[in-house]
Amino acid sequence: MTRYARRTRRTLQVAGAGAAALLALSACSSSDDSSAKSDPSASSSSSSSSPKLSGTVTVFAAASLKESFTTLGKEFEKAHPGTKVTFSFGGSDTLAASITGGAPADVFAAASPKTMAIVTDKNDAVGTPATFVRNQLEIATLPGNPDKVASLKDLTKSGLKVVLCDKTVPCGAAAQKALDAGSLKLTPVSYEQDVKSALTKVELKEADAAVVYKTDVKAAGDKVEGVEFPESAKAINDYPITLLKDAPNAAAAKAFIELVTSAEGQKVLTAAGFLKP
Repeated sequence: MTRYARRTRRTLQVAGAGAAALLALSACSSSDDSSAKSDPSASSSSSSSSPKLSGTVTVFAAASLKESFTTLGKEFEKAHPGTKVTFSFGGSDTLAASITGGAPADVFAAASPKTMAIVTDKNDAVGTPATFVRNQLEIATLPGNPDKVASLKDLTKSGLKVVLCDKTVPCGAAAQKALDAGSLKLTPVSYEQDVKSALTKVELKEADAAVVYKTDVKAAGDKVEGVEFPESAKAINDYPITLLKDAPNAAAAKAFIELVTSAEGQKVLTAAGFLKP
């Protein structure tokens, strides 16, 4: 064999070995890709990029949200084992004052932009609060409506014991707005600090009627009877929700807000009588 032939043969052998090595490397790479796809744990950690939520989420919320938020709290705990949602329900103005006063909380859901502003003006909220529902007023009367209340004007009849929310509370401010829209003046037997307190007066028959939210009338069932009135359309309240700046459990708080604003959350809220934002 000539020197040229030997050189050519040796070159082909080297080329062949290189090709074989490339094939082996390719096969190995293909195998790795295949195993990564078939075995989620071998893939990137994207599937577990959201950390497991745990701990307590403290939510300060308007009294009118009690039933629907309690339901959503249970759904949240079920979806995230190891978490617990605790609520403080009350008048939005009182809750806002507690937050600005340093009360530890993760989420604030108010019954009006005005009461939410108490918190945002003090820079105690993260980002811009999102409106997640709206609510409309309704008259709650005794079962069977014995006083034949058929309008907002009927509440001004002498001898009728009517309860309103305090004017500093969203339901009270909305009631006053509705009365102004109808050019009506009403002196209640008492002003209550939140809408549930106003409703309770009727449930206990301590009052003949109260101006509350449609959601509260619905939640009360047969304990009261609801009477709609056209002026309520002039006083519909937007409900904003926000993550609080010093939230002790910010990760879980964000997840709870996401639930509230999700399609699932909206389903619970609309079923309770809230209007879509």
